[in-house]
Amino acid sequence: MTNPPPPPGGGYVPPPPGGGYVQRGGSAADGGRGALQYTPWLTRVLAWLVDWVPVAILSGIGSIVLFTMQNVESACIVDDSGYQIGDFCPTGTNGPTGAAWAVYAVLEVVAVLYVIWNLGVKQGRTGSSIGKRVMKFKVVGEDTGQPVGVSKSLLREVVYVVAYALCFVPWLVAVLFPLWDPKGQSLVDKVVKTVCVPI
Repeated sequence: MTNPPPPPGGGYVPPPPGGGYVQRGGSAADGGRGALQYTPWLTRVLAWLVDWVPVAILSGIGSIVLFTMQNVESACIVDDSGYQIGDFCPTGTNGPTGAAWAVYAVLEVVAVLYVIWNLGVKQGRTGSSIGKRVMKFKVVGEDTGQPVGVSKSLLREVVYVVAYALCFVPWLVAVLFPLWDPKGQSLVDKVVKTVCVPI
């Protein structure tokens, strides 16, 4: 009994078309890999908390200093009646001290600089703020799949803050939008054309 002849080409079986990989229609945002996944809403919320806790702590300390370091005033009322009741000296406060205002101002400036660095510079250049790095996702351009740069990253955060300052309801709708959006985009993401994708 003889063995069957080897396949043509010296025994080498060529791979299927496409190098053995299933082509899934990748995009720029996923580096051409296809089957793009978007970051879940709860993961984004947890990253937001990580990013904003330092700001809340700094502002909280500043507020405590303002309320505890007060100018104390004492105004005495002299008893010049014939009843000999004695002098009465009530004490009161006349607002925070100059030192309290200075400490508060420094802490608020540090908080703002932290936000600019973390959510502007760091996120703009790498795609991830500290919170997003902890939660393992990044913000990238919807069309490019690359970090969006410092100015666009800052613009993204300013739009959130302005929406919150103007009216809570539009801000709430904007941040809840990823719950039903197919790409997991908030309304702000849609405006600035960004998506959040896992690292």
